[in-house]
Parts: sequence; C-alpha cells; structure tokens
Amino acid sequence: KADVALLLNLSPDHIDRHGSMENYAAVKAGIFAGQGPGDVAVISVDDKWCREIAKTLPGENRQEISVLSELENGISAPEGVLITPDAQIDLTNMASLKGKHNWQNACAAYAVARALGLSAEKTATAMHSFGGLVHRMENVGHIGEVLFINDSKGTNADAAGRALATFDPIYWIAGGRSKEGGIEELAGYFGRISRAYLIGEAAEDFARTLDGKVPFNLCKTLDRAVDAAARDALAEGKKGAVVLLSPACASFDQYPGFDVRGDEFRSLVADLDGIELTRGVAA
Repeated sequence: KADVALLLNLSPDHIDRHGSMENYAAVKAGIFAGQGPGDVAVISVDDKWCREIAKTLPGENRQEISVLSELENGISAPEGVLITPDAQIDLTNMASLKGKHNWQNACAAYAVARALGLSAEKTATAMHSFGGLVHRMENVGHIGEVLFINDSKGTNADAAGRALATFDPIYWIAGGRSKEGGIEELAGYFGRISRAYLIGEAAEDFARTLDGKVPFNLCKTLDRAVDAAARDALAEGKKGAVVLLSPACASFDQYPGFDVRGDEFRSLVADLDGIELTRGVAA
C-alpha cells in the first residue's frame, strides 16, 4: 500500500484495454487500496470519475485538489495562484508551469510534498526552480517571437486540449494513430488555431473534422509539417505565435513511441534557420 497516493484525472484512454470507463476508473482507484490511518490520498475533483472515487475515500485521509474552483479544505489554483491553508504561490509567472493542467500538477506536487513533511517554504522554492519535462509542453526554442513547443506526450484529444487551451495563436501539428473520438471534442479550441499541419494515419480523418473550420495542410510527415508551420508562423508575424506539436494521437504509425516523435521534432526545430534553443535543450 502507498503512504501517499495520487490520482490527477481520468479521461477516455486505454479503453481498448479495460473495456469501459467504469472498469478503467475501478482499476485507477486501486492506487488507494489498503491505505489506513496516517496515509494520504491526494485526488483531483475536477472530473466526474475522480469525484466519485473521492467520495469513497475516508475524509481524514483525503486531500482534494482543484484548478476549477477554490476548495475550502483543499489545495486549489483556479486562477493560477495556488491557495492552501498555509500558503499562496503565484504560478502564472513560472514559464514551466503554464496552463491549467500544469497548475493541477503543481497542486498535486504541493500536496504530496507537504504530506511527506516538507515545509511550505521549501516546496514553494522548489516549484520556482522547476524546469519542466521533456515532451510535455516543452519549450524547445524560438525564432524571433515564434515559440516552438514539443507536446508529443499529448497522445489523445484530452491531453492535446490542455496545450491548445494554453496558447494563442497556434500553428498546430497533429495526427498519428487516432484514438477513439478523434478531435471532435476540441472544437472549442479551433478559434485559437491559425492553421493545422496534419501527419500520420489520422491526417485525412482530422482534415474532415477541420474542413470549413480551420485551414489545414495535409503534410503526412513531421519534417514537412515543421517546415510548413515555421514558414507560415514567421511569414504571418502574429503576436504570441506558437508552433505546437500536440498530436492528439498515438505515435505508433510512424514512431516506436511518443518520445521518439518528440525527439525528432526537437531535432527538426534545432535545424531551422535562426532558431535560438532554450537552455538545456540539446540540438
């Protein structure tokens, strides 16, 4: 059993393995099995599946977190300021913690650190020094004001939606081996997308979804997509422009894994004329 266990969210993924969301949720809830007095269960209450699991956990063990609403007895960051009973931490000026999904990660990390005995001050200091993770909204570099973001870990629509919600305007590289539901649920973010660059098996399906809503190029391969997206973003000169790889797909049609796909994106970006790589990003 875990002294401290954590569940961030549940979305329709890996359903082919589990058969249904109910089964998937039951398996994920098993992380809290066997916990007793003195143990801590950290759980987000921002989706219905996790909220139902939270109701089954003893109150004295449960530490709820949210980025959608302020919690009276939990840890929350609905506006990007992490609020706890003993501290407030502004996350909005931390480059590696952009977007609500990263605010959720910060709430979770804070809860776990405090449960393990770290002070509020040390935990806040550590957050400010966090440099981000590879393939998860990773800032690869920039040409002028155009940013290049590697979110290859965005392997389903739910994950890609978090990246799309963070930037505007976006030159979006998407596609690969599609998962159930495609990208229809991302329609609310289409207004942020200047143009999409579609790759892999899902390219034509995604094109049908985007047709008439978002301009797109059927690039098929990542190298063509990076070249086209960089060219368009630089030519159009929109303030805050981001070339975003967040495929909303698995990588297995063209790559052994999302990490290899992300590494190729980083390499392609590193070869662009005028690129200034973010410190710590290897060419």
